[in-house]
Amino acid sequence: MSAAIRITVSRTAGSVPREAGTQMLVYNDRIEGTIGGGTLEWQAMTEARRMLAEGRKTFSMTYPLGPALGQCCGGSVTLDYEAAETIETPQSRPLWIYGAGHVGRAIVNVMAPLPQFDITWVDTSADRFPDTEVTVLVASDPVHVVKHAPENADHLILTYSHEIDLALCHALLSQRFGSIGLIGSATKWARFKRRLAALGHSPEQIARIACPIGDPVLGKHPAEIALGVGAAMITQSREQSKDRTA
Repeated sequence: MSAAIRITVSRTAGSVPREAGTQMLVYNDRIEGTIGGGTLEWQAMTEARRMLAEGRKTFSMTYPLGPALGQCCGGSVTLDYEAAETIETPQSRPLWIYGAGHVGRAIVNVMAPLPQFDITWVDTSADRFPDTEVTVLVASDPVHVVKHAPENADHLILTYSHEIDLALCHALLSQRFGSIGLIGSATKWARFKRRLAALGHSPEQIARIACPIGDPVLGKHPAEIALGVGAAMITQSREQSKDRTA
């Protein structure tokens, strides 16, 4: 059995991301399901993990989405939190993808159907995302959500901004992570290595970032990059599973 907090949307008013009855489970190291993403879900996850740490069993809170959370929906959502014991199942590997542009969408399309990956998709605006079943986090500054990623998470950085990409690399190198992949050319990567070194990161740390991502033999089309990334991550996941069972 594994301890979790079940979050239920019990009441809604006005424009909201999900309807009453929607649920998600929050564990210390992962989540299952979604109550709509964005700042609401981010704050709900934080509260649920605080409850797990403090041993609290129940809680209820109404969130006005516009004034309190800065979301564009403008309605309000009441969330009920309740301690839950769940049967332990094989864990999916957390995969955090930053950027919902062409390459980000292509990678999500390839990776989302695979049960061994649990995707969290981050970008700066809700309208950058297509309709999707994966967990979405909207953050005006994606760097602020990095600290919420599990320590074993894999990260793929492919935003529309080189400055955001660099800030994400800096933040991730300052904490524990599974792996980091960065989209970019050889010129971009050479510049990033210099700037990351100037920020205090060692050559050994910086070398843990894979750049460019994908398989150059396949090409540079978003779908070709996604196929290369997916193949590499599936291979890595299988090798790590073998290591754990050896």
